[in-house]
Amino acid sequence: MPAHGHVNPLLAISADLAARGHEVVFLSGARFAAAAERAGVRFVALPAEADWDDRDLDATFPGRASLPPGPERAAFDVRHVFLDPVPHQYRALLALLADFPADAVIADAFVQGALPLALSRPRAERPALIGVGITPSMLPSVDTAPFGLALPPLPGEEGRARNRALQEEMDRRGEPLRRYAEKVFAEAGVQLPPGPRTLIPVAVADVFLQLTVPGFEYPRSDAPASYRMIGALPGIVGAEQPLPEWWDEVTGERPVVVVTQGTLVNDDLGELVAPTVAALADRDVLVVAATARPDGPRALAELLGGGLPGNVRAAGYVPFDRLLPHTDVLVSNGGYGGVQTALRYGVPLVVAGASEDKPEVAARVQWAGVGLDLRTGRPAPEAVGRAVEQVLGDGRFRERARALGAEFAAYQPFDTIAELVESLGRREG
Repeated sequence: MPAHGHVNPLLAISADLAARGHEVVFLSGARFAAAAERAGVRFVALPAEADWDDRDLDATFPGRASLPPGPERAAFDVRHVFLDPVPHQYRALLALLADFPADAVIADAFVQGALPLALSRPRAERPALIGVGITPSMLPSVDTAPFGLALPPLPGEEGRARNRALQEEMDRRGEPLRRYAEKVFAEAGVQLPPGPRTLIPVAVADVFLQLTVPGFEYPRSDAPASYRMIGALPGIVGAEQPLPEWWDEVTGERPVVVVTQGTLVNDDLGELVAPTVAALADRDVLVVAATARPDGPRALAELLGGGLPGNVRAAGYVPFDRLLPHTDVLVSNGGYGGVQTALRYGVPLVVAGASEDKPEVAARVQWAGVGLDLRTGRPAPEAVGRAVEQVLGDGRFRERARALGAEFAAYQPFDTIAELVESLGRREG
C-alpha cells in the first residue's frame, strides 16, 4: 500500500531478502521509489488508479472530508481506498510478473489486488503468495469479537456466544460492502470466496505472516493453517541521527517518560503530546516529547503558552532504538509498530488512540497487562497523569512488558520469511 506505515515493513523485508542474495522488485506508490533504491531493490510504480497519498486522503478522495469519523467514513475508505484499486493492483502485478517471473509474491494484507493471483490459478501455475499482517490481526474467530470494536476476549461459552452474535451483526451490517467487494473482484476476473471479508486475505494466501507474538495477540483456536505469528520486525538503530545535547539526562536517575503521536497523526500535538507534558510538568520525571516533525518543539511550546516546563525535552526526531532502553513509560497514540518496538525493549505503555487501528492496539496493550488503555484519542491531562503514575508505581506492568520483550526476542522474523520464500518458491510441475 502506498502509505508509510505499510511501505516500511515491506521495504525492510525486501532489503533483507536482497541482502541474502535474492532478486527483489518492489511494487508501490511512485513517491517510494527513492526509498526502494536505498533498500537495494528494483522499484516499479503502481498505476495512478492504485496510487494515492496517505498524507492527505481527503484531497485524494473527494467527499471523504465531509464524512464524520466513524462507521460512515470507514465504509467510504473500504470502498474507495482499499477495494477500488484491486483490479488496477492486479493488472499491475500481472504485468510485472510477465517481465519478472517471481517465485514468491509478498503482499501487505491491505493490497487485496494480490489475492486474484491465488484465486485465478492453481499453485503450480503461479508464484507463492505470502501475506503480511502489519496491523493487529483482523482474522475473525469464535474466540474474538469482530475487529474494530476494540473488545478484548471474554472467556468461556459466554464469550463465544457474544462473539458469534457480534459477528452475525457485523456481517449483516457489512452486506452492502460485501456486495461491493464481490463486484470489484469480478472486475478483476475472479469470484470472491465465501465468509467474512477479513478472513479472505488469510485464507487465500499460501501462508499469512502476522507481525507479532502470541503474547500480544488474541488467541484463535479456529485460525486457518496458513496463519502464523512470526514476531515483530526489528527497528533500525538510529546511529545516523545526531543525539540531542540533553541526551546525558536520559541516562540520569529520574524516571524517563517518552510521549509521541507517531509520524502520521501529529498535525495536532494537542491531542496527546501537550496533555502529557502538562500532566507531568510538576513531577520528578524527565519527559521526552518526540514530535516527529521538524517544527515540533516550537509548535509544542506555542500550545503550552510559549515555553516548555523545566523537566521537558522536546525533539523533532529522536532515535527510538537508542532512547527506549532508557525509557520507563511510553505514552503513545497506539501505532502498531511503535508499540511493539517499545515492548521489544520491555517498556510498559499508556495508550490513547482513536483513529485507524489504534483502539485495537490500545485494547491489546491492556489485555496483555503491559499498560493502560485510556480509551480516547484526546485525553485530559489528569487522566494521563494518573495513568503514568499507576504504570510507574505498579511493577507488574514493567514485569509483564519485560516478559513480552523476551518473547519478541525469541523470534527471528527475517529468517522465517527467507526460509519460507526459499521453500515455497520451489514449485512442482
